Amino acid sequence: MISAQEFLIRTRVEYHVLETWIEAGWLAPPQTEPELMFSDVDLARAQLIRDLREDLGVNDEGISIILHLIDQMHGLRHSLQSLLEEMRPRATPADQS
Repeated sequence: MISAQEFLIRTRVEYHVLETWIEAGWLAPPQTEPELMFSDVDLARAQLIRDLREDLGVNDEGISIILHLIDQMHGLRHSLQSLLEEMRPRATPADQS
């Protein structure tokens, strides 16, 4: 887990910007009490948001759409991986002799 202070340093954003991103639902830190703590996924997501805004000039609505699509893609990937695991043949005790 990454402290809020370390998170701000590594993402190079101001605290008020971080608060705005949390309020917008772009970031959802897993721990908020007693202090904000962030995961490596949150760090990567914040860096993506920063790059989209600063380097590519994407507006807030566009960022919301992009993040939603990324979340859907990851959900679909997880579902597909689970389905493939279920379809994979399993070794039975008779197969092992």
